Amino acid sequence: MDNSYFCRDKLKSMAADFGVALDETALDRFSVYAEKLVSWNEKINLTAITDPEGITVKHFADSLAVFQYADIPQNAKVIDVGTGAGFPGVAMLIARPDIRLTLLDSTKKKLSVIDDILSALGLQAETLHARAEEAARRTEYRERFDFATARAVANLRELSEYCLPFVKKGGSFLSMKSAKTDEEIDGAKKAIAVLGGQIEAVNAFQLADAGERTVIMIKKISQTSPKYPRPSAKIAKFPIG
Repeated sequence: MDNSYFCRDKLKSMAADFGVALDETALDRFSVYAEKLVSWNEKINLTAITDPEGITVKHFADSLAVFQYADIPQNAKVIDVGTGAGFPGVAMLIARPDIRLTLLDSTKKKLSVIDDILSALGLQAETLHARAEEAARRTEYRERFDFATARAVANLRELSEYCLPFVKKGGSFLSMKSAKTDEEIDGAKKAIAVLGGQIEAVNAFQLADAGERTVIMIKKISQTSPKYPRPSAKIAKFPIG
């Protein structure tokens, strides 16, 4: 199966560089994903990137890059916070269908699209319509995940307050960024510590010709205080630190 919506051989090659072996089933699923993404994007604004090269590199390969740095064991519980059009979560699931994935977004329409895409792919994941700061206070989600992921959702300081409460002690928050992050990381260190985290690694790499990317790995070393996360207005107005 193939179409003109993504570059099959390029994705296979780039994934291999990240240590991810994509079989024909996975590549067929990426083909369906690309076609669905373009089709749905005509009805609901999911992404500004719809050309085959852009989808292949800036969405699919960028999402799979996380596997180069994070050792994600079989059947790991992963929550993708602010998943939008499903990045990185759905792309990770295509590569690793064993992952027990929750896709969280505050926009119900986007999750309806994700449900349709998952159905077309023949893959299982939970879609959760909620604000991150509210879901993280619910017993069934608080400190229940081995990994939380977020891709260019917000400033790392505020993002850590949204994401770290989902991660169990010993797990990791993987923040995927597209720009230089030194200043952002320095500004987030106090918040990360207050929330029970510790920066374990900052991995910068070149994503083909799409520029520099960074995967920030934050280890959860202690439980998050019950006072966090706060309501979003407080997070924005009174950031930790």
